This record gives sequence, structure tokens and C-alpha cells, in this order.
Amino acid sequence: MTPELITFIILAIVAVGSATGMLLSRNAIYSALYLVLNFIAVAIFYLLLNAPFIALAQVTVYAGAIMVLFLFVIMLLGTETLTEASKLPYQRWFAGALAALLAAVLVYFYMARAEIMATVPAPEEAFAAPREIGIALFMEYQLPFQVTAVLLLVAMIGAIILTKKEKGGQG
Repeated sequence: MTPELITFIILAIVAVGSATGMLLSRNAIYSALYLVLNFIAVAIFYLLLNAPFIALAQVTVYAGAIMVLFLFVIMLLGTETLTEASKLPYQRWFAGALAALLAAVLVYFYMARAEIMATVPAPEEAFAAPREIGIALFMEYQLPFQVTAVLLLVAMIGAIILTKKEKGGQG
């Protein structure tokens, strides 16, 4: 076994374990922390694939900013622990049928993988390089980038105003 394979297996176990822990945790804060661990494992997967920019973006955007936002909302709403919800009688059977369908699709794509992989061209050398992403972001996609920035700013101001009014502050 090569060191890359051993690293992949360990990371796969950590990723699946943290995703399972996130789903099974009754505490929302613990669930968010499991999600951070999963994001970090995915970022290491990207590093193994020689994609350092995507790995860095994964850690800074998802494990950093998005998780701070999630934890802020959890703390703001006060929903740290989940209450026992009433279970629907058909929910388990429906989930089992969806899982079986997913397994069938995965087996089909695994069997057809050789045919699909033969048609995919190899990426260019500069594909997903930080310089190329920056040029594309600030040249071709400048307007959507600026609109997204303004939208996030307006959402942040709106959240501050809503919480200020709910807490009984001036505004």
C-alpha cells in the first residue's frame, strides 16, 4: 500500500465518521463542529489532488466564514438541542427506498465508468490556478461578484436590524 492510499483511507474514515456524527448529533453546536471536521477532511482531499487553491478556499470560506455564520444563527435562535420530533410512519421506508435507488445509480455509474472516462478530456496545465481564477473572477464575472457582495452586505445589515428590534433595542 502506498502512503497516498493509506492517507486516503484514513481521510475517508474521518470524513464519513464526521458526517455521520453530524447527522446523529442531538446538539446543534456539536453537529456544526462535526461539519467543520468534515470540511477540513475534504480540504485535505483537495490537497491530495494537487488543488491547493480549492483546499484553501474550502477551509476559509466553508470551515471559516460559513460555520461562524451557522454558529451565530444557532446561538441567536437558542436552538442548541433538538427536541424529539414526531416520526412519520412511512419515513423509514421512503428513506430506505431512496437509499436503494442511490445504490443502484452508483452501481450503474461504476459499471459505465470506463465508457464515461474515455470521453473526458484532460484539463489544461493552468486549470484552476489561483491566477486564472482571479482573472476570470474580476474580468468576466465582475458584475455577479459585485452583486453578490452587495447582497451579502444587505443581508448582514438586515439580520442586525431584525435582531436589534427583537432584543428591544432602539431602531
